[in-house]
Amino acid sequence: MLQELKRLQSGTDIRGIAIEHEGIKNLTPNLVNTVGFGFVEWLKKTKELNNENIKIAVGMDSRLSGPELKKSLIEALVDSGCNVYDCGICTTPAMFMTTILENYSCDGAVMITASHLPYYYNGLKFFTKEGGCEKEDIEDIIECSNLAEKKCITKGLVETIYFIDVYSNILVDKIRKNVNSKTNYERPLEGTKIIVDAGNGAGGFFAYKVLEKLGANVEGSQFTEPDGNFPNHIPNPENEEAMNSIKEAVLKNKADLGIIFDTDVDRAAIVSSDGKEINKNALIALISSIVLEENPNSIIVTDSVTSTGLSEFITSLGGIHHRFKRGYKNVINESKRLNKEGKLSCLAIETSGHAALKENYFLDDGAYLIAKILIKMAKLKDEGKEISSLIENLKYPKESKDMRINIKREDFKSYGEMIIEGLKKYVDHVNGWTIEPKNYEGIKINCDKENGDGWLLLRLSLHEPVLPLNIESDSENSINKILERLMPFLSKYEDLNLDNFSNIFEVQLKK
Repeated sequence: MLQELKRLQSGTDIRGIAIEHEGIKNLTPNLVNTVGFGFVEWLKKTKELNNENIKIAVGMDSRLSGPELKKSLIEALVDSGCNVYDCGICTTPAMFMTTILENYSCDGAVMITASHLPYYYNGLKFFTKEGGCEKEDIEDIIECSNLAEKKCITKGLVETIYFIDVYSNILVDKIRKNVNSKTNYERPLEGTKIIVDAGNGAGGFFAYKVLEKLGANVEGSQFTEPDGNFPNHIPNPENEEAMNSIKEAVLKNKADLGIIFDTDVDRAAIVSSDGKEINKNALIALISSIVLEENPNSIIVTDSVTSTGLSEFITSLGGIHHRFKRGYKNVINESKRLNKEGKLSCLAIETSGHAALKENYFLDDGAYLIAKILIKMAKLKDEGKEISSLIENLKYPKESKDMRINIKREDFKSYGEMIIEGLKKYVDHVNGWTIEPKNYEGIKINCDKENGDGWLLLRLSLHEPVLPLNIESDSENSINKILERLMPFLSKYEDLNLDNFSNIFEVQLKK
């Protein structure tokens, strides 16, 4: 069982197939039960706690396998002597807040979710008062699962709470206090039409428990009922179908704003009244402008694939743009590190929509991110401006493309690393290409105006046999220029799958 659990670890999560798919079901109630015992054992060991004093909150998103896995997990926690808050359908960020709020003050929390993955997946995220568990913590929890005592003399108690109501009220109070409307304090969003698309995940509460309470008209909100089949679209702000869905809803309903969440609400994106998505670089620019107004000269930590235009935008506002590695935990931990060194960093955000603010425990919380935007939106409305006015000076690349190059080898990590090292040498022989010295993963290459007018980033995926390739150019028809110079190098590696490149781009591969 220990090896089974190790195979299911995915960075800071445990994830697997919880509903049989193509003959595979590797995240079972029995395994989740075992992990529950392990989490208690780990809390005892690392936090020096006794079983009978431990309080743990458990929540889940809308996935079909959630209730069965939650039941099995709670059984383990109770059998270990812990008292449990059963939070039902909740959000990942809200589960962390059960450890912070004095009325609950949990020693740990577990969220049952697999984010935006297909319906047949599920997983576990773990929290303590210090935040989300790190990769090393998950490894320890798995080890403790193998050693944990399976029974306690005195069983713990279970209390069912509707914690999403508690969390909603926190957001409502924050928006009211920060807008501080002199004419309509209780309903500062009155006269505003806002559409929510929850994708049948856990985020539907935001329309009715937050926005409506604040006076917003949420008519036209869609897919707000939890449904683990995800029948309408994948709940993922990075998904093109999902973004098209919310854009169409905004235009159809003549809304002032559209909001879309992922399944467990740790990510979000928005759509302006004209149907344009504010996502990825644009979303980072928007929240950066808000943060920098409140915290001048702050360092904004992002992942590595952000645009040149975004960097220029942040600098123009007096901020410092610090590109770091992909992975939301990476950017969050880097921002925390900078603060420990005495360097002010108030925002860590990834292009995927994970945004963590220093003022909010560095918790990546899609609902809190939207609350910050709504506060500014209400203030701008009094000035006769829209929220999109904050990023009217953001420069967008003329072309950008994200690709995934599959590696057809089991030893994909060593093979991928070899390719990246080879590319570093290859650059010396390409006119107008130079390696970016400030880069924390893979290789980033700057291309001069005649040889691509932009940059490319090639890196190795942490968990998959894939080399993600990101390209950006400030000139039209220049991505092909970059690829024409890159392909002779990539074509030398027989175990790279380059078949789809000639379909996407007008590049003939010469092998």
